[in-house]
Amino acid sequence: MKTRAAVLEKGSKEFEIVELDVDEPRVGEVHIKYVAAGLCHSDLHLTDGVYGDSARLPIVAGHEGSGVIESIGPGVTHVEPGDHVVCSFMPSCGICRYCSTGHANLCNLGADVLKGNMPDGTFRFHRNGRDLGGMCMLGTFSERATVPARSVVKVDPWLNLEVAVLAGCGVPTGWGSAVNAGDVRVGDTTVVFGAGGVGINAVQGAAYAGAKYVVVVDPVQFKRDFALKLGATHAFADPEEAARKVKELTWGEGADQAILTVGVMDEQVVRQGFDIVGKASTVVVVGQANPEKLTIQLPSAFFTRNEKVIRGAQLGSCNPQYDIVKLLRLWNAGRLKLDELVTKTYTLEQVNEGYQDLRDGKIIRGVLIHQ
Repeated sequence: MKTRAAVLEKGSKEFEIVELDVDEPRVGEVHIKYVAAGLCHSDLHLTDGVYGDSARLPIVAGHEGSGVIESIGPGVTHVEPGDHVVCSFMPSCGICRYCSTGHANLCNLGADVLKGNMPDGTFRFHRNGRDLGGMCMLGTFSERATVPARSVVKVDPWLNLEVAVLAGCGVPTGWGSAVNAGDVRVGDTTVVFGAGGVGINAVQGAAYAGAKYVVVVDPVQFKRDFALKLGATHAFADPEEAARKVKELTWGEGADQAILTVGVMDEQVVRQGFDIVGKASTVVVVGQANPEKLTIQLPSAFFTRNEKVIRGAQLGSCNPQYDIVKLLRLWNAGRLKLDELVTKTYTLEQVNEGYQDLRDGKIIRGVLIHQ
């Protein structure tokens, strides 16, 4: 089958729209017709080379997707043709050590998602005799794709897939970084660094969990204003100003959580988060960086004296098959804001324009609509 897709070639700084061949699904795979794809900062890392050699090029970009199942391969039982699905950028097999102990976001199937190949090491996208991977084995910047069945989550058919697409990455990653990894409790003070497509959902999660104060740090006025509408109590451009306010709000104790969701993580942001939290408090590192770069360099004495905790959060420590459905039903019940997060929609041909808007701080989340 033929499909059009946005592909990143080695050495290129922009996505190119090309026609590809897509294989039919094999054992444990499904063929999906995508309806929408989210423009996540992680795909921008491909063009910027942030992932280094971890990413295999050429690759079909896009890892936040929603669509309709067109066909299934042998052994697939949890979805069938016609089902509406949201894709999780992390697959979950259900039987590995991590899935079976409640950590499906760390499933062994997702160990090499940046390589773009299927779990068996082969590829389903092809062009002129070359194999192309799909970002996170999905490649949602394609009209159609064959993906692992364990990467798709069946959702209620009445939901608008052009909005529900956000539940594949940005929403659970942000929400869960506060509710799960940060363990925000009623009355806590939570600081969120970065109010983009992930950070804004950390704001929503912290507010939903009952935080007394949700403090946002972001240099973009538009994003700070938006955060205040979705649950933030305070918003600052300057981290030092935010730290002074947090000290005042907590009578000098410091925040209970710092959620670091900036687009590109660096040692300065990590230190700012570490310094803004108090004793026995938690720093959650969500943003990405080059795997070869050291971005966490802190004085170990303060770990011992103050029992601070610093931890990573993959997919917000969510279990995709359960939590994606849960979050979408919260949205359906009016308890979670998703429609408001979609700042602008784009066609496949406008994908580079969308990412320029993201660079310029003009959007919270852009969504690519497949025609």
